[in-house]
Amino acid sequence: MKYFNLFSNILITKGVTRILISDLQRNTSELYPLELDDLIKELKTASVEEVLKDYDQESQAAVQEYLDFLLEKEFGFLTENDWDKNFPPFSFDDHDYNILSDIFIELTDLHLLQSIQHSIEQLEIKHLVVYCPRPLLQEEFMEIDNIFSGSTLQGIEIFSPFHNLVDLDFIQSLDKNTARIYSLVFYNCPLSPFEVKDDFRFTINFTRQVLKISSCGKVNLDYSNTNLPKVLEAVNHNSCLHKKIGIDIDGRIKNCPAMPQSFGNIRDTTLEEALQHKDFKKYGNLTKDGIEVCKDCEFRYICTDCRAYTERMHFDKNSLDVSRPLKCGYDPYTAEWREWSTNPLKQKAILHYGILERQ
Repeated sequence: MKYFNLFSNILITKGVTRILISDLQRNTSELYPLELDDLIKELKTASVEEVLKDYDQESQAAVQEYLDFLLEKEFGFLTENDWDKNFPPFSFDDHDYNILSDIFIELTDLHLLQSIQHSIEQLEIKHLVVYCPRPLLQEEFMEIDNIFSGSTLQGIEIFSPFHNLVDLDFIQSLDKNTARIYSLVFYNCPLSPFEVKDDFRFTINFTRQVLKISSCGKVNLDYSNTNLPKVLEAVNHNSCLHKKIGIDIDGRIKNCPAMPQSFGNIRDTTLEEALQHKDFKKYGNLTKDGIEVCKDCEFRYICTDCRAYTERMHFDKNSLDVSRPLKCGYDPYTAEWREWSTNPLKQKAILHYGILERQ
């Protein structure tokens, strides 16, 4: 008897119309028809020979083609005899023991970073995202990095408006004199000032978009991620707000700078104190399996979520907003992508948030 064994790093997510097979080791995801999921489920409980017996001769050929395909794609392998004892299932439990993982700050005054440096250390925050509405000078980029010299903070991502002083020498100097910046995004940039190569320690992106805090929350496959830590977080927690904290431009401490509820102001409240607020973690464990429409979507574990901008149509018994993200144009019931901002059913929510232009 031969048995088909799915590799433990393969995650199958079933949607209404199709399945997504994600290879968590290779960081890839591919779409397939629902009948492939049915076959894989049959192969989990019976041998290949037993499964083939249930089909007529013509269907057996199709089943064998599917099986050969699964082996060719290296989604699984064949063994002799039973497999239960030798190949225990992969655990999708999430074991991130950090108190917080990310902080997102809408920053105008660099002194704010100095004032919260100790809290960032105490809360074991790994990543800092800085959005600045004003252009940053070269020395300011360096100062942001230098504030966390010797820190446990692992990486810094900075969004800043483009200005004419940003040239190749500017970037080369940052590459030489910073250690924790891993991503730079210059927005409101009419043209790329120079050719971006892979010669720098950090990534660099120039975009013509005028990015604002309200620009966040877009759901697009370009932003999807199939790496293991991200998928484990999405399976067990909210992929956007779990272990995240934010500070908006007025100093209000929130789950995300775009969220409406605040838990104090950084001028008189520490990050540690805000974290103890009874509502701070209320969305942290809301997974896509608990969000309307998203729970039926095959992309739900590789997709981001947004609780700052939702369709505002569904609330659970605890008054949590379990509506799908407003800026998602995918319909899992038809498997079609459409422009979200022109959807008539979303116009009421768009007006509520004051998002008049296309984001």
